[in-house]
Amino acid sequence: MGKNLIKEKRELNLNTSATKKTIGEQLTNHLTKYIKHGVYFRYMPLQEEIDNTSREIDQESYSMSIGELISLYEEGDLDIHPEFQRVFRWNDLQKSRLIESLMIGIPVPSIFVSQRDNGVWDVIDGVQRLSTIFEFVGVFENDDGTIQAPSTLLKTKYLPSLEGKQWKGDEEVDNCLTATQKRDFKRARINIEIVKKQSDPNIKYDLFQRLNSLGTKLSDQELRNCYLIMLNKDLFNWLKDLGNYPPFLKCICLTENAISQQYHLELALRFFIFKNESLEELKKLNFAYLDEYLSKKMEEIANSPTFDKELEGTIFKNTFDLLNDTLGEYSFKKYDATKSKFGGQFLVSAFEAVAIGVGKNIDDWNSGNTEENKTELEKRIIGLWKNSDYIGNIGSGVDFYKRIPNIVPLGKEVFKKSEE
Repeated sequence: MGKNLIKEKRELNLNTSATKKTIGEQLTNHLTKYIKHGVYFRYMPLQEEIDNTSREIDQESYSMSIGELISLYEEGDLDIHPEFQRVFRWNDLQKSRLIESLMIGIPVPSIFVSQRDNGVWDVIDGVQRLSTIFEFVGVFENDDGTIQAPSTLLKTKYLPSLEGKQWKGDEEVDNCLTATQKRDFKRARINIEIVKKQSDPNIKYDLFQRLNSLGTKLSDQELRNCYLIMLNKDLFNWLKDLGNYPPFLKCICLTENAISQQYHLELALRFFIFKNESLEELKKLNFAYLDEYLSKKMEEIANSPTFDKELEGTIFKNTFDLLNDTLGEYSFKKYDATKSKFGGQFLVSAFEAVAIGVGKNIDDWNSGNTEENKTELEKRIIGLWKNSDYIGNIGSGVDFYKRIPNIVPLGKEVFKKSEE
């Protein structure tokens, strides 16, 4: 250790008195690398990362009864977001098995919640478990505010007599739980893991994403939708409305499976993110993790006081009105010069160049003679398929993190209708 320390000291400039204080501080820093129980110790970045990240998570656990959770829900202190029902959907047998587990004391996984500034708990993981319980006892509200019809149970492995049982049934036909069974059910306990409001918001999203990707496989946009509902429900509803705008859906012409996985909403989100990003910054971005980038930008929009939904919505609708009137379902398909026609499947690379390029310049395209503009726009789109810079940055051999920083700026230039 001594030789190493002497070497460190020699490397420092000790010639002037003006630097003595700085040198002393440097020596102190260097000593921390060497002195630990008298043994040479090399500082490990991994431990610092562990320590720093763990400090960003303020978490505690409670064991709560079903009755307490029902009360929190009815009083508005527990938000399970009924909008999630379209994503996290259980069948009747899965619901019956959960009720069976609670009735006979089989442990169920913890519920994870995130605490808002006002103290309300947002459910991060456990939406379907809680909604199943609340539906069974007849208190679950749909996203339109109506009470969901109480569920009827199916027979299960350990409790086959659950078949046809309800929380509130007809005692004469013996299809409801007894008063004792109801009390015991409401006294069953579930562990609640609380991510406190002091935690880093990014940690909350990461936790939400990880927990909900372990069960039913969800698409990246389905996970983003759920998080956006928690962040800014108004923005989610706005994005959903635009994603279902008929001219937009006609232009992208997606399969039913892609729509069910909410890919149309991801495309709408990409439209706003890429359209508003500067050319310089777009070229600097590392797209190795596109999902994380889109999620981060979505969160910035959700928390931005300056994002103008009215203006952006108008730009979106005007863009796809024009594209739908010009090429419709062929707007984002490949142009075959030998056949002089568009064909094939929807291409995201065409969307990123055409939709965003037109959207960036939509005010110019909406001025002047409409028919002439449509003719010129079709000509520009066909010309894009003859552009060597565009062709060289698309296709199966080009990764998205190379494609996007090149064709998005290219599209903005190609569809610039007038000189600035």
